Amino acid sequence: MSVSDGEVAGMSQARLSRIDGWMDRLVSDGKLPGVSVLISRHGEVAYQRCHGMADIERGVPMHKDTIVRIYSMTKPLTSVAIMMLYEEGRFQLDDPISRFLPYFTNQRVMTGGTRSKVETVPAIRDITFRDLLTHTSGLTYGFMDATLVDAAYRQDGVDFQTSHATLAEIVERAAKHPLLCQPGAAWNYSIATDVLGHLVEVLSGQSFGTFLHARILVPLGMHDTFFHVPQDKVGRFAANYAPIISPSSGGSSSSITSNNSQQHHHSKLKLIDDPATSTFAGPAPRKINSGGGGLCSTASDYLKFCQMMLNKGQGADDGVRLLGRKTVELMTCNHLKGDLADMGVKRFSEASFEGI
Repeated sequence: MSVSDGEVAGMSQARLSRIDGWMDRLVSDGKLPGVSVLISRHGEVAYQRCHGMADIERGVPMHKDTIVRIYSMTKPLTSVAIMMLYEEGRFQLDDPISRFLPYFTNQRVMTGGTRSKVETVPAIRDITFRDLLTHTSGLTYGFMDATLVDAAYRQDGVDFQTSHATLAEIVERAAKHPLLCQPGAAWNYSIATDVLGHLVEVLSGQSFGTFLHARILVPLGMHDTFFHVPQDKVGRFAANYAPIISPSSGGSSSSITSNNSQQHHHSKLKLIDDPATSTFAGPAPRKINSGGGGLCSTASDYLKFCQMMLNKGQGADDGVRLLGRKTVELMTCNHLKGDLADMGVKRFSEASFEGI
């Protein structure tokens, strides 16, 4: 993928160059081990540079073709997959998913209680495809660590990242637990997109990974995107790190001295997933392919997917069409009753949800 002068894409080269200093500060301050930034406009790559390390322990720098875990950026691909089946007439957005997954029938909704006894009421209706696509299903994530339902997920192993069970098994396990709210009533980040991944399997008759590979990744030329990184590409697979939290720092990263005196800023990071032993790249693929957060990819590969969406369903390289224009326009409309703040928490990360 060639990088044009920023001016060709209608962007200021001088202002784009400011990104270099920003990347350098993220690495030198110990916030990230390495950074890769790609900016494209009107089909022209205006900026693509890397800084820092992909693998500190092995001294591997971050490169343009470094493969990273894209986690929740898997969700847009899953949504495209389910909407491809929608275009084929396999379901309607307001169909209850219990039509295809009967164990989601007649669910209960949490109203309070304790871990020993959760108080619930009947759900007023079953979860729909639209609820899953808009994160208004009432499902949650175990890592939220905020509610009794989150705790029940953790206790029961409702975790699509670490489980060695199948996608179908974990989805059915999740259906046994109460919902956080009535379907369609509130926005809550959740395993909804993992449920959609399993619905792709049920509707298509293929495994989710097989469907994604054949219907999206291969047509778009995303040859460095996988649920399981092949052994011949593990050398390009980045290690994964997390900040070291000091109990006395009030939640900030620690500055404990590292054994690597030449890279003191790396002392604020700890290795949490080594490419050599990662479940994303081990000798045997896991049974589960997480539609909510299981893919690995490169910046250049992911641009191909983004460009397809910007082109309203048509790939850039050879013009392959995955979705109709009207379907993409439907997907990019607001389907909530107001903004995210109106339907859920006011803030999820560093940004307010007002107006989003």
